[in-house]
Amino acid sequence: MTPNAPSSPDPTVQPVPASVVRQVDAADSTLQNPRTAVLSIGSNLGNRLDTLQGAVDALADTPGLKIKAVSPVYETEPWGVEPGAQAAYLNAVVLLRTTLPPSSLLERAHAVEEAYQRVRDTHWGPRTLDVDIVAYQDVISDDPALTLPHPRAHERAFVLVPWHDVEPDAVVPGQGPVAELLPGLTGQDVTPRADLTLVLPD
Repeated sequence: MTPNAPSSPDPTVQPVPASVVRQVDAADSTLQNPRTAVLSIGSNLGNRLDTLQGAVDALADTPGLKIKAVSPVYETEPWGVEPGAQAAYLNAVVLLRTTLPPSSLLERAHAVEEAYQRVRDTHWGPRTLDVDIVAYQDVISDDPALTLPHPRAHERAFVLVPWHDVEPDAVVPGQGPVAELLPGLTGQDVTPRADLTLVLPD
């Protein structure tokens, strides 16, 4: 589907149970000055769903990091390549709270990618796993090692659609509310996969 600003709740989106929210908030109290962060995860090689679930589990096992929500799964065409040149991606967004600074969160993201044999020899090439930091709190930085927010997040439906699902009031720092950015993303097919689910770790 082509993304539009949702006018009614998506029936495929399951809200995070209140009991889970309470558990996460209680866990947050053990972290000093936690920050919010948004990660985008995607895969178009191998068992895509198992890989995404493995990434969620690995992130959940990271000291100083607590996952607050995991979005529904979407299937999307690869970005930046000719149609049909690669297999479709499965994509999702993870919301978390963390005491890790952005640089350490990036190191952890890369370590999780490497655990799934992520290869970086081709720009916009196929990937077993892609873990991107979309936003970190309200930080805006042009550091070439880690630009925040992600420089193309506001242009990508496969990021904004699932992010909006789990955080309807989300804002891309320096770009504006996600709900207002979505209508401008035309021509990007983002298909909900209601048959696939990522599990929020206990």
